[in-house]
Amino acid sequence: MYTPFDINEAIGHRKDFVEAGLRSGSPVVGIQCDEGMLLVTIRRSQRKVYEIYDRQMFSAIGRQSDIENVRLSAIQTAHQEGFERSPDDVSLHRLVGFALSPALKKAFGDQMYVPVVIRALFAELGRTPSGDCFFALNYDGEYRQYTGVAAIAGSQRAEDKMLEALGQPEQKLSRDEAIRRALKGWVAGARDQISIASDDERDLDSPLRMVDEVDADRVFLEDELKFGALEVGFLQRRDKQDARFHLLNGDVLDKVISDLY
Repeated sequence: MYTPFDINEAIGHRKDFVEAGLRSGSPVVGIQCDEGMLLVTIRRSQRKVYEIYDRQMFSAIGRQSDIENVRLSAIQTAHQEGFERSPDDVSLHRLVGFALSPALKKAFGDQMYVPVVIRALFAELGRTPSGDCFFALNYDGEYRQYTGVAAIAGSQRAEDKMLEALGQPEQKLSRDEAIRRALKGWVAGARDQISIASDDERDLDSPLRMVDEVDADRVFLEDELKFGALEVGFLQRRDKQDARFHLLNGDVLDKVISDLY
């Protein structure tokens, strides 16, 4: 029979296990712009940004199999809601709060389950810009709603650094301006994760410590893009096509990167 100490110790071990698995994940930034909403990240292998439903999209860090399971569950729930009720009833509040959160909470708290290694970020395009929102969902089922900007990373400290770099939300940013701001937030989080992972002589010897901070960010981003690819999911507010969700193509992103620094 578990004592309170045993339960707390077991939960602590599970938390350490999951957070170790999240630490190397590429951060994701959510940002609002005048044309819609963006999820911005740099992927190293598999695709990271997906459509969930007409006005919802998703990205995550963690174990790839867990990310895929949560993504498929979100899609299935959203389409079931849309079929049984109506497309207007499909909302992130219902999807995250009533479907995904309880399942993750159970998997994390029940010692008979393997905890889900994931931290996810959802975006929902509102009927008006004031209705746009982001939901960050944690591996333990806890979630939080954001407006304007949002971020997920491998540690709370990295997320705080990203939100600080992103600054106050601005609905009037153009799409390209929003991507550039998001990339600066991504760099802040990714660099902080590396400093946490090393936090030793290796970081002290880093050549980035010898250059100006803006130049260090530029060099870091250029190095990351040698091995990874910029991926941007875009929920377009006004679109003559049927689909609102788009993955932006290389030509658009190349121009944004070239104008960044």
